[in-house]
Amino acid sequence: MSVVTKTKIYRPRFSLNRDRFSQRAQLLIAHAILLGYSLLAITPVLIVVINSLKARRAIFANPYGLPNEATFDLVGYKTLADNGNYPSYFLNSILVVSISLILILWFGSMAAFALKEYKFPGNTLLGLYMAIGIMIPIRLGTVSLLKMMVSLKLINTLAALILVYTAQNLPITIFILSSFFERIPQDLKDAARVDGASEYRIYTLVLPLIRPALGTVAVFTMIPVWNDLWFPLILAPAENVKTVTLGSQTFLGQFLNDWNAVLAALTLSMIPILILYIIFARQLVRGITSGAVK
Repeated sequence: MSVVTKTKIYRPRFSLNRDRFSQRAQLLIAHAILLGYSLLAITPVLIVVINSLKARRAIFANPYGLPNEATFDLVGYKTLADNGNYPSYFLNSILVVSISLILILWFGSMAAFALKEYKFPGNTLLGLYMAIGIMIPIRLGTVSLLKMMVSLKLINTLAALILVYTAQNLPITIFILSSFFERIPQDLKDAARVDGASEYRIYTLVLPLIRPALGTVAVFTMIPVWNDLWFPLILAPAENVKTVTLGSQTFLGQFLNDWNAVLAALTLSMIPILILYIIFARQLVRGITSGAVK
């Protein structure tokens, strides 16, 4: 009969302290890097907001100074209020972004579900073909898109922007959602089929399970669409369909620039992005961390 003796490994106390110090040092360095990056990203935004609350002379005299009793002025916001077209610019941007986002999530999720659920000849090749859209910028086809919109008589319409933005963001949407659909247990879908659920019903049942991915895609697709200036300038430059980004350019002239109005317009244009982030912040973090763990 053999006897197994357990031996304890004793580590010197100074070794444990050294390991704890190393972990704390690494944590401190990581937080310092993240804090520095956050300050680097937030500083330009704060400068825009601060200068939108100051008079024109104060902006150029001390652009980094906080507004006080002598420099505080809301002339930029008053200019926007007196400009009857600016609210329509804002409404146009909201319509374009909202409809584009709905179409992107709808068509992208359906395509990703089909690619991962149904195996057919050329399935992988089709997925790679869609992924090519991530690597090739859509702006390279601006001339062709312009000709297409002219032939469809969609120039100076919001529909032209919606179609272009939907096509632009579908590849990255399909690429992200495909990996999340792949993680859904097959038994869950098979059980729904046994109960007599149709394929569309199964799609609607599993869609809430990838809610973090949908929130991530929503944030990553809305920000470029909201801030885009290229396609509104080319496809929809008319006054009645201008977006807020293009409309802000009206305060920049050849010989005179109304910087107060420009800074006020930029400040107001940040509000929808902040609201969206607040709404989808939890889903965004879950989606990013899920992808990192995977």
